Amino acid sequence: MLKNFSTYILFLLLFAVAQQSSAQEEILQGIGKKIRTVDGNSGGRTGSTGTDSLHRRNRNEDSITISFRYLDSTSTYKLDSSISDFAKRFPIPATHIFLGNTGNAAKSLLFSPQFSSGFNTGFNAFDIYTLKPETVRFYNTTRPYTELNYQLASRAEQIIDLVHTQNLKPDWNVAFRYRLINAPGFFKNQKTNHNNYLLNSLYASKNRRYKNYFMLLGNKMQSSENGGIIDTIDYLNHPNKAYNDRFNIPTKLGGDEAFSANFFSTNITTGNKYSLFTVLLRQQYDLGKKDSIVTDSTVIPLFFPRLRFEHTFSLEQNKYIYQDFLADSLYYKTYYDTTLNKPVDTFLLRETWKIITNDFSIYQFPDAKNLNQFIKAGLTIQNLTGEFSSSKGNYYNLFGHAEYRNKTKNQQWDIEANGKLYFTGFNSGDFEASVSLQRLLGNKIGYLQVGFQNTNRSPSAIYDNRSSFHLMKVNNDFKKENNTHLFASYFLPSFKFRLTGHYYLFTNYTYIKNYYELQQESSLSNVLQIAIEKTIKLGKHWNWHADIYFQQAIGNAPINVPVIYTRNRIAYEGNLGFKNLDIAMGAEFKYRTAYKADGYSPVLGQFFYQDSITISNQLPDIAAYVHFRIKPFKAYVRAENLNTARAANGFGFTRNNLVAPGYALPGLQIRVGVYWSFVN
Repeated sequence: MLKNFSTYILFLLLFAVAQQSSAQEEILQGIGKKIRTVDGNSGGRTGSTGTDSLHRRNRNEDSITISFRYLDSTSTYKLDSSISDFAKRFPIPATHIFLGNTGNAAKSLLFSPQFSSGFNTGFNAFDIYTLKPETVRFYNTTRPYTELNYQLASRAEQIIDLVHTQNLKPDWNVAFRYRLINAPGFFKNQKTNHNNYLLNSLYASKNRRYKNYFMLLGNKMQSSENGGIIDTIDYLNHPNKAYNDRFNIPTKLGGDEAFSANFFSTNITTGNKYSLFTVLLRQQYDLGKKDSIVTDSTVIPLFFPRLRFEHTFSLEQNKYIYQDFLADSLYYKTYYDTTLNKPVDTFLLRETWKIITNDFSIYQFPDAKNLNQFIKAGLTIQNLTGEFSSSKGNYYNLFGHAEYRNKTKNQQWDIEANGKLYFTGFNSGDFEASVSLQRLLGNKIGYLQVGFQNTNRSPSAIYDNRSSFHLMKVNNDFKKENNTHLFASYFLPSFKFRLTGHYYLFTNYTYIKNYYELQQESSLSNVLQIAIEKTIKLGKHWNWHADIYFQQAIGNAPINVPVIYTRNRIAYEGNLGFKNLDIAMGAEFKYRTAYKADGYSPVLGQFFYQDSITISNQLPDIAAYVHFRIKPFKAYVRAENLNTARAANGFGFTRNNLVAPGYALPGLQIRVGVYWSFVN
């Protein structure tokens, strides 16, 4: 197996190098000439005359100018080469818990209700592992650029992430990304295999009037479900040394399937299989004023838009399957009140949605030289087709939306206001409104941001009686949820300090209890959340990065959250006297106070409210790490869950911390990650 795996990785490396070598030698024009970027300016500033834009490079030069933007962003960004925070390289955010294996269902420890109106399937437990249209990067680069990222962890866990981008022409960039997450897991029947792929393109015409954004992305998610350990107190502390190997502990689902580290095996006997596909095409055409900058060597054409017409087409095909080919009749009767036909060996739920969206929008730019200020209005037509276990339905939505943005030229004010209203259709009456205001108080004083959100939304599709995953014997008539969010944030970069406050108010809160029962709380409830982020200087190269979150639920809402969650990293961050070395090494501690953590329903793929079992861990999650960068090469070496060490039944890493009733984090996990950047 090791030989096959090594061959596979070597093939990937050779493929990446070969692709770079055969790429076009030159994509840009003559030496010293100033070329427009895809935004119609140099260096990301409208009308800039800087000389750091695209130009012919020496083939032996290894420098590169690369930036990117998001689909609905007005700002451009640079690649992040920092190494201090591994969470930026790992698919699971630092504020999330997961069910013991990378790729299993996950949820945030911080209360964060749904603020998007309109249609939502409700299958969100695997969202952190998916590629989404709003997170797609549209690049602009002077030279073909490739990243090959590989992580290997204990128990044969592997993550491969390949990114390649290049400008085929000065105004046409294409990018490709592929990511694989494959993890057999420490406990029985928790294997995961996720595949993500993305192809996207950004094209701008020479006269700067026309732009074309295109993306094709797919997410294939596969996660085995074990239903949790049969008895965590007994088996996690059992005197039988056989259970020191956590794979021998019996679980509620999946039978006694043998452990397999086969990298190419994608078979899931019992679990969730989600297939999500999206293709999106956005076209823009601008009306405005042409201009140019004349220098001694060239003429740089410019274009200042005043009016923009935009059409966005998207097609989504999403399939959700829960399957159990080793179905236990007693389990489904006990937890889901579902009687299976006998003889039984299969339990299957399937739901498919096809969503076609056409949006027509108009932008108006009050100041043609500031593209970060605009007024936008649009109308969207959405067609939905749902296929359920016993029926099929066709639906539609018609809604309007408006937006105002203004990031002033002096960079002191940043204003965003959005609104959306569903006129008719499946989600008729839904609406959302938000406003955010950020002000630079001064370089020594910092930034202050305040904002407001309000959403009136239909409960997610899984709460609809027609859903294949609606297992209740009675029909529900849920009212629309109404969520309000007030927030403020103060950021002082020079002091490396951020203070953030969130206040949530909500009515008609929908939730799940007892694995499958769909409920709604009509009374007004609220949650207060405060976050403090601070980097404390301990020495010349020693830093303490502290994140502290406080949250408190008030009212009758069925919400349980840890009152305190904190993450701390104490590390040496410097170069140890070596010019080309950047290193961060130290320890990380994550701790959450005891609380009645949500349970997990494997059939629905949802976390649910429970108020009978308190999850309390004696020690925080502890990790030791060494991260370093040498020019374009970055590496991460980590020893995670050191807190699980104990001498009971012989020394071992068996003091597993629980994250939910029946679910525990693994013992010691060694993780190694390498990240190479290639420039052609």
